Amino acid sequence: MAKMTPSEAFVETLAANGVTEIFGIMGSAFMDAMDIFAPAGIRLVSVVHEQGAGHMADGYARVSGRHGVVIGQNGPGISNCVTAIAAAYWAHSPVVMITPESGTMGMGLGGFQEANQLPMFQEFVKYQGHVNNPNRIAEFTARCFDRAMSECGPTQLNIPRDYFYGEVDVDIAEPMRLDRGPGGERTLADAAELLARAKFPVILSGGGVVMADAVGECVALADALGAPVVNSYLHNDSFPASHPMWCGPLGYHGSKAAMRIISKADVVLALGSRLGPFGTLPQYGIDYWPGDAKIIQVDADHKMLGLVKKISVGICGDAGAAAKALRERLAAMKPACLANREERADTVREEKAAWEAELDKWIHETDAYSLDMIEQQKKEPGNWLHPRQALRELEKAMPEGAMVSTDIGNINAIANSYLRFEKPRSFLAPMSWGNCGYALPTMIGAKCAALAGGDSRPAIAYSGDGAWTMSMTEIITAVRHNIPVTGVVFNNRQWGAEKKNQVDFYGRRFVADDLENHGFAGMAESMGAEGIRVDQLEEVGPALTRAVDLQMNQGKTAVIEIMCTRELGDPFRRDALSKPVRHLAKYKEFV
Repeated sequence: MAKMTPSEAFVETLAANGVTEIFGIMGSAFMDAMDIFAPAGIRLVSVVHEQGAGHMADGYARVSGRHGVVIGQNGPGISNCVTAIAAAYWAHSPVVMITPESGTMGMGLGGFQEANQLPMFQEFVKYQGHVNNPNRIAEFTARCFDRAMSECGPTQLNIPRDYFYGEVDVDIAEPMRLDRGPGGERTLADAAELLARAKFPVILSGGGVVMADAVGECVALADALGAPVVNSYLHNDSFPASHPMWCGPLGYHGSKAAMRIISKADVVLALGSRLGPFGTLPQYGIDYWPGDAKIIQVDADHKMLGLVKKISVGICGDAGAAAKALRERLAAMKPACLANREERADTVREEKAAWEAELDKWIHETDAYSLDMIEQQKKEPGNWLHPRQALRELEKAMPEGAMVSTDIGNINAIANSYLRFEKPRSFLAPMSWGNCGYALPTMIGAKCAALAGGDSRPAIAYSGDGAWTMSMTEIITAVRHNIPVTGVVFNNRQWGAEKKNQVDFYGRRFVADDLENHGFAGMAESMGAEGIRVDQLEEVGPALTRAVDLQMNQGKTAVIEIMCTRELGDPFRRDALSKPVRHLAKYKEFV
């Protein structure tokens, strides 16, 4: 055992886990440890706001496949991170949240920046390590890093600020990493038997495929069966879009081709997916989930099996290992689906072609409110672009290998129809947490991870104007630390997703949904980035090309502000609202 200070033991354990970047804002609570970050090879990426730091750690983890680390001052610095850690939880990101705490002799006295920090995060972390003695700081630090990887989610390391000081005898533990298997023999055999009898099998490729680095195994299984593949909601990077059997994403504003294909399935293999409720809701009036199909679900977390959808077989295992094991079993069988694989391939081609043709013609929304807004804005000064046309042009200009993050909101949701990827770890969204202010800081973290790994991929963040204002000051972080990214802001001067609910359910009685914005391109320039304002359709693609060139060849961050109409897409939460009822006389007219 070596003699060292607790700060040294803490930092040495970070280094043993390969930590080279930590996102956060410096503070006195951990200053003794922070003082030796640099000689340990660790850079503290100083951010504007701690929520941004948490999102950066999330993006870093999702792209690198290893830990993202966030730290902040005790009390308010830590509480600022709760939303970001919740987003990381629903993205299954191995983020380690380090929460220095008030000193042990002051707890309970109502001191400066004092808070009980464990309850804040307990719902959104897989493990909470509280250092209860300085001699155990390395032990708890190592455990938090190990659990984040083994549990596929965030962990919290809580350290009283006085426990960084003193002298301890300690061993620095080597990281422990699980070797995940394919699942049990019985369930694999049952699943292979179902797939072998299937006439129209469909693979649903989920986030677990990406996290397991198993896209290749998913492709091999799809090829072996001649099976169509749909992406689970917001995991558009879980199967290459160029593959002939790729059908696109399910869920909100997803692919009608994917929905129509999966509705024909007699067996669905949900590979690495928890089958979340929001990702299988009816869309475009299509109730596409195949009620009579046999469902095989593969998930590394046994608690997810059969939780949302009734399943026929549940396999607790690694998505890649399970796909490989199933393919090997099927090789010794004669799957019935091979007899009609060409017919199935023709169906996939026809459905995809029909959906692409529909997208080409879908220039703008056609509901009454959107048409009213389009006509009204023709009379306003300036030019306004239809969001769908802008998204299509961005799709055409999207550089090869790009990473894209999307925020929550109306236009970003519609982008789900237009975002296609060839490489995994390319699409980052706030998943079921659905918080605003996600896209920009997450992409900064993703770009940081790519650069650290020697992979200088284009990094692009999509955001609506409302969500953008929540995190746009992190442009300063990108500029300050030379982490160049490209922001795309759809400026339609409204909270569009919620406004759609006021149109559909509340008689166009608009409350607090219109936004007056004042030049996001100019604001970007004031923070040291390039600002590009676009109000002509033919300028959209060239603007993205220019911004990416600035990012990749000049190391410069750029913000593209696209001036959009106030038209609205499909309702965001039709399932969660109902027509209002009023009993009091003074509210009778509000129905």
